[in-house]
Amino acid sequence: MDFSLPDDARMIGELTARFVADELIPLESMVIEREAERGMRGDALIPPDVEARLKQRSQELGLWGIDVPERFGGHDMGALIKCVVAQQMYYSITPFILPPDSPNLYFLSECAKGDQVERYVLPYARGEKKSALALTEAGAGADAAGIRLKADRRGSKWVLNGEKMWISNARTADFMIVIALTDKEKGARGGMTAFLVDKGTPGVTIPQEFSVIGGNFHAYSVNFDDVELDDGQVLGEVGQAFAPLQNRLGIRRMECACWCLGYAQRALDMMIEQAKARHTFGAPLADRQTIQWWIADSFQEIEMVKLLTYRLAWQLDQEKEDSKRTEIRRGAAIVKVQATEMATRVIDRAIQMFGGMGVSKELPLEYMSREVRVLRIVEGPSEIHRWLIARELLRDGQPKDF
Repeated sequence: MDFSLPDDARMIGELTARFVADELIPLESMVIEREAERGMRGDALIPPDVEARLKQRSQELGLWGIDVPERFGGHDMGALIKCVVAQQMYYSITPFILPPDSPNLYFLSECAKGDQVERYVLPYARGEKKSALALTEAGAGADAAGIRLKADRRGSKWVLNGEKMWISNARTADFMIVIALTDKEKGARGGMTAFLVDKGTPGVTIPQEFSVIGGNFHAYSVNFDDVELDDGQVLGEVGQAFAPLQNRLGIRRMECACWCLGYAQRALDMMIEQAKARHTFGAPLADRQTIQWWIADSFQEIEMVKLLTYRLAWQLDQEKEDSKRTEIRRGAAIVKVQATEMATRVIDRAIQMFGGMGVSKELPLEYMSREVRVLRIVEGPSEIHRWLIARELLRDGQPKDF
């Protein structure tokens, strides 16, 4: 078993690290200032002209479409390289996402058919369109199978009625993937359908904006009032949205782990630098046992989560090579829990080491701590993932392989 990164993953990781150091970290003071000034508003933390420059530069470097299939014009480098890149990108708090934002790409790639490829998949893969997933509802957060938004068949149309909540990117997305109930009796087992809903579709309104902790998280409620859609807006098969949805959620949970690895590595690097530079009571912090243990524990925890996350990405890449579907739900749940809670601990240690400066906006640590706190809830809270892991082990026993 070879635990070293392949040469192509290592090389693109180094390229991404240089892009982050040259382009993103210098923008962090601006991001912190804009986030403090915007208050309750959902203003973008990166000005449009700066974002355009970052997109141009990242595209020149070949950092676009890393995991986009070749048939859609991408590099098709796979999940492991995507993880390496995502980890490097989140070494900085500057919230720049390399197009396209992958999880919805997997949903679209798996389910799009006919002219949906030209209308949605290709422009999305090229970074020309943005998307949002409209899944969560007031009574269906962690329990995705509990959604109540209805899609009724009326003549030749599907008619959507209901409300979604906590939908990220709802106002900026060019289209939404909306999960609706088409058969109440079947529910998640054959009664959930995905629809493609374009921006500006009659009957779709966004009445409420939620300002939450964390600089890069902003969510909205979305109302659907007699929204009429034709069969061409059905993504995948009628009633069969649950399986590709779970795959999409698993991809995002793996990405969340990569984000946490990036933040935690940054916090650890800052701790090591501070421990060497800062002196108290006539000795460097590096001589204090408590500081040594914080650094040692943080390093070990990062390495353990990195191995779990990279293994999951490797399994996804093996699926592509072996033409078989890998069940990633449990693995994604594991890395989501371990990574978010690990990053919480590591960043908190860094804040404690820096003292007053650690909780100030002079450093990125307080921003990182708020971002990671949100990640322990979005894409499924830790408690739900623990329940899922335990349920499968109690039902099926421990897996025979690693």
